[in-house]
Amino acid sequence: MPGFDVPGRDVPGPDTPSHAPTDIAAPVVDWAPPGAVRFAGGAPVALVAPGAGLTSLPAALGDMVTLRHVDLDGNALTTLPGWIARLERLRVLLLYGNRIGALPPELGRLVSLEHLGAGRNALTAVPDTLWRLSRLRSLVLAENEIADLPPGLGRLRELRMLDLGHNRLREVPAEIGDLPCLTDYLYLSDNGFTSVPASLGRLDRLGYLNLAENRLAALPAEIGGMTGLHELRVHDNRLTALPDTIGRLTGLRELHLRNNRLAALPESIGGLRALRHLDLRGNPLERLPDSVVRLTDLTHLDLRATRLATLPGGLAELPRLEKLDLRWVKLDEVPACVRPLRERGCVVLL
Repeated sequence: MPGFDVPGRDVPGPDTPSHAPTDIAAPVVDWAPPGAVRFAGGAPVALVAPGAGLTSLPAALGDMVTLRHVDLDGNALTTLPGWIARLERLRVLLLYGNRIGALPPELGRLVSLEHLGAGRNALTAVPDTLWRLSRLRSLVLAENEIADLPPGLGRLRELRMLDLGHNRLREVPAEIGDLPCLTDYLYLSDNGFTSVPASLGRLDRLGYLNLAENRLAALPAEIGGMTGLHELRVHDNRLTALPDTIGRLTGLRELHLRNNRLAALPESIGGLRALRHLDLRGNPLERLPDSVVRLTDLTHLDLRATRLATLPGGLAELPRLEKLDLRWVKLDEVPACVRPLRERGCVVLL
């Protein structure tokens, strides 16, 4: 989650001297920890009560209609009451690490909401009214038990970060490609889907994509359209090949492919000229394409537990290589590149 600015207690509040001007009399709050409610001009603007042991929310919270920021992470809440919709000015709502079983449909009336964090709860579904929150910039629903998403995700046109990791999603909705502002992160790791939609290729501004720990047998060719990617994680899947279009990701700096079923890589991988970290550990790779020697920015190459018998001789010419990991690789002989790499300071592990 991104950081958020929370109003401090240097603004007028309940301890303000009687001669200080206030716009609204500060209410008495006896259900939250001392200092949890922040005030501005006598009006509550933030509730910051992470780990406060709250098991329910008092109805009085619904009367604090001036609240803009509510942080209830790490409590023991089991429900989020529908009257939360009365907080029409709310911009940030953080509920991570509670026990909430369902989000109320009224949540869709919080039209000013920009950041919603409801990870690590007990959610099995989300209401379709969630997609009415058209100003959302970040949405975290990770570490729940969500199997399906209702139609309408593509309406979150201002969304920059989406975290759906560690759920039970059976498929990734094609509408995910309709999120033009998705630039920061997309987490889809540790679900159960076997494919991703071709529409991912329309996310050409996205910088980070995590598809790890699923059951993917292939990536769509359209992934080559994700030209804004800096980091791609597809490790711990069932990939048997990469599309040739992978070479179009010319800004990619990290590619994590460990523990798949890749026996070969396309020659187009040599087009990843910005690549610094390439992790191929645990694949049944039998050879590396000669184009690997064009990865002149590469600093880390992990080839552990592959089936390589030889290496391209040009690896010794990679000017920035700092670590070459060849542990548990049954090479026919010590590759010729090992000695010159070690002599210039590269760590080579055999």
